[in-house]
Amino acid sequence: MSLPYRIGMGFDVHRLVADRALWLGGVLIPHSLGLLGHSDADVAIHALCDAMLGAANLRDIGYHFPDSDPRYKGIDSKRLLKEVARLLEEKGYIFGNADITICAERPKINPHIPAMQQALAECIGCPVDDISIKATTTEKLGFTGREEGISAYATVIIAHK
Repeated sequence: MSLPYRIGMGFDVHRLVADRALWLGGVLIPHSLGLLGHSDADVAIHALCDAMLGAANLRDIGYHFPDSDPRYKGIDSKRLLKEVARLLEEKGYIFGNADITICAERPKINPHIPAMQQALAECIGCPVDDISIKATTTEKLGFTGREEGISAYATVIIAHK
């Protein structure tokens, strides 16, 4: 017997580099470095997409939006999230909520969280209260601590309609 609820988990990481904009959670954040990737490299949205796709057993973000496809070069990840939300709807699921953690030493993420929640909720078509975003550092440990990159984790719950 299949339960009506499904849980998904997503993770993403991108390297910080010069001469790139820093997009996190669908929001442009002022910073001297940005994330390197085929798209806008928004790790928070990519982790969220993977969590949603995984919960619905729809593979992963790379399967649906491969970096070998020139259509996705420089794409705004909010467009990818809208498409993932459509895929879930098409498969008969409704979005419950998301819990996202962004790991970065700098810049400070907390001031941008309300705008991120708003941007993600608009893409998914859910109340802002269904999007939880937290920020943490790695206490100067590892690639995040050395400010070489930023990572994000996301967990979601979805349900059959």
